[in-house]
Amino acid sequence: MSNDGTVLAEHRSHEGITEVAERGFETVLEKHLSALQVPGTLPVVICGMAGSRQGWVEAGYIDTPADVTTISVNATVVPGVARRVIIIPGLAVRSLTEPDVMRGEETQLLGAHLELPGGERYCMPGTHSKWVSMNGAMVTGFETFMTGELFATISAGTMLVHSTGGEGQVDAQDPAFLTGVRDGWTRPEKTTHHLFSIRAGHLLHDRGIEENRARLSGLLIGAEFAGAGIRGGEQIGLVASGALQRLYHAALSECGVTVRDIDADVAVRRGLVESWQRFSNRSGDLKRT
Repeated sequence: MSNDGTVLAEHRSHEGITEVAERGFETVLEKHLSALQVPGTLPVVICGMAGSRQGWVEAGYIDTPADVTTISVNATVVPGVARRVIIIPGLAVRSLTEPDVMRGEETQLLGAHLELPGGERYCMPGTHSKWVSMNGAMVTGFETFMTGELFATISAGTMLVHSTGGEGQVDAQDPAFLTGVRDGWTRPEKTTHHLFSIRAGHLLHDRGIEENRARLSGLLIGAEFAGAGIRGGEQIGLVASGALQRLYHAALSECGVTVRDIDADVAVRRGLVESWQRFSNRSGDLKRT
């Protein structure tokens, strides 16, 4: 990317943290940079699991409340590599009763804040969905919900595999999905009963696999909304792309929420550029990424 955030080239892969660690972080990084014909003098900004305890170099956490615009000044410089590589730290809630962490989303959150400033609450869906509360640029707190992981596990690793088919997309406009959202949101205490009812409905009423998957997804997202304490009429920034954006936008709208959409890819790119600029201004480093 150029210093103003313009994307000059892009390269994606599905390599996970375990595979990258086995092959070597620097080796994998340089392979992808070589494919983009990136010169060896260009610095690299990294966020996410490369900074975890099992990653390249542990980047630690910044405690909340924290100013999202200054997190990167505490970035960790990777030692012993040819080019300048920094890893952005994550955020932590150090509550004794409900501790929480995020790693990678803090950079996306910075970009979202810059794209649509003034938001007080952001929803960042994924395998582990994040709900973030902000006051201006200050992250005052956040909560993580394992919605995506639960959906994958329940649909493929429990008896519901026979009723949901294990894999497949969910239509955000499917009535079964939207009804599931409302049931999960308004009656979260019955979620585990509602899950079993999916199986019973399949056996007794011949409800189809697509309908069952849609209801399962809706129930879990609705229960997430209940846990996050959403209220009809409030405004929430939705940081998402693709299928997740469509599902969460429809689900939030079903609950009467005003949704402000922020493309997740745009947000993370803007967050990375801003992070480098903040870090380099502090350290007097290069101003191009």
